[in-house]
Amino acid sequence: MSSPSYKGTYVDPNFPNPHGPDDASIIIYGYTPSLAVGVLGVVLFFIALIAHLYLLIRHRTWYFSTILVGTIMEVVGYVFRILSSQEDPYSVTWFVLQYFLIVVAPVFFSAGIYTIVSVLINTYGRQYSPIPPKVVLGVFITCDVAATIIQIAGAALVGIAYSNRKDPTTPNNILLAGLAFQVFSFAIFLATLFWTLRKARKSPANVSHSFLAALVVATLAVYLRTCFRLAETAEGLMQYLSTHEAFFGCLEFAPIAVAVYLFTYWHPGRWLTGGPASKSREDVQAAD
Repeated sequence: MSSPSYKGTYVDPNFPNPHGPDDASIIIYGYTPSLAVGVLGVVLFFIALIAHLYLLIRHRTWYFSTILVGTIMEVVGYVFRILSSQEDPYSVTWFVLQYFLIVVAPVFFSAGIYTIVSVLINTYGRQYSPIPPKVVLGVFITCDVAATIIQIAGAALVGIAYSNRKDPTTPNNILLAGLAFQVFSFAIFLATLFWTLRKARKSPANVSHSFLAALVVATLAVYLRTCFRLAETAEGLMQYLSTHEAFFGCLEFAPIAVAVYLFTYWHPGRWLTGGPASKSREDVQAAD
């Protein structure tokens, strides 16, 4: 899954550069992407896509439809990694497209988490949260969108710099700024979530502890992935983290897959209704 870097650049000795009009002089990934990782990404996220489509229709939790958008983007993103792996790892377009899709997709998963927390605040009662539910949605989604736009701009400029054989340091710093802002804003969201969960222990509303545990694990998984991206970018282009695909697999692909699959069983449509007098699934079963 990994390949060594060569003095800040990487050229696959077993994959000659086609020298097409869209090809960089080096492989921007820092390695030739693994076919196995690409196929695994397509298969797992496609299965998750079907599962979440079924759950969305069954439970009519339209506020959670952002998960569908995210899984679609993950599937297409990993398709482009497969193309890079098998057809042309030097292609700037395929690198930028897979980066765009795989980087943006977690924003939609985060938006789904924000909506769950918004519903939780309504369920427990506004007094148990430091900020209103509408503010949770508005502020943190806006922060994610702004951070993602900066990241996409930085990644695109990195690709252009490599394609034109120019210094990519400034574009990488733009990318770094977007990631730093996203890590900061998500940390504020985590503080809001834990504050709410702590205070809500006094609420008369009952929500399944297993659902809340799944929510926390999924949220931390998404945050871990964002912190990895920040560390990777802060280290610099063509450095250790960015030139070893094992880190991508363990700290980008795996955390997002865990978060998506946690919400297939602990789907809010099954465990959360959103009303102030709502009952969890466990309460209903106990009553039966």
